[in-house]
Amino acid sequence: MSQIYKSRPPRLSEVFQHDGDPLYFVTLNTMDRCKILACDIVHASFRKYTSNGLAYGVGVGRYVIMPDHIHLFVRITNGMTLKRWERGLKRAISETLLSSGEQSKSFWQPGFFDHLLRSSESYIDKWNYVLENPVRAGLVSSADDWPYQGEVVFIDRV
Repeated sequence: MSQIYKSRPPRLSEVFQHDGDPLYFVTLNTMDRCKILACDIVHASFRKYTSNGLAYGVGVGRYVIMPDHIHLFVRITNGMTLKRWERGLKRAISETLLSSGEQSKSFWQPGFFDHLLRSSESYIDKWNYVLENPVRAGLVSSADDWPYQGEVVFIDRV
């Protein structure tokens, strides 16, 4: 008897049981590692979009904006989907760069990487690794010196 497999595995949220709303670790990348994200206008656009997300049940915790990618922690509630929210964030940043003349075409890598944090995983360990990205990349000597990082809302750090 042969077994039929779906083309895509089920989402982790359907496989693993968890208490409360899901907490994701997300990475968004630019196409061909285009280094256009680590600047004041992108940071301001990111902060505006993520702050407005609270009204839609989306809370962004800590984040780091690197020249060619963004790492963030996000909690989704109220039926919003991660994919829908991610598309909106990319659109907001794209519009900012296009209207400022900094970019003339689409620059995002399709899709995104997301990892559902389960209760046994440490938000703090993942954050500390992400926080050190600018240091490992040689952009600053101390993670605290990187201007394109922060926290929009406090998310429990179990």
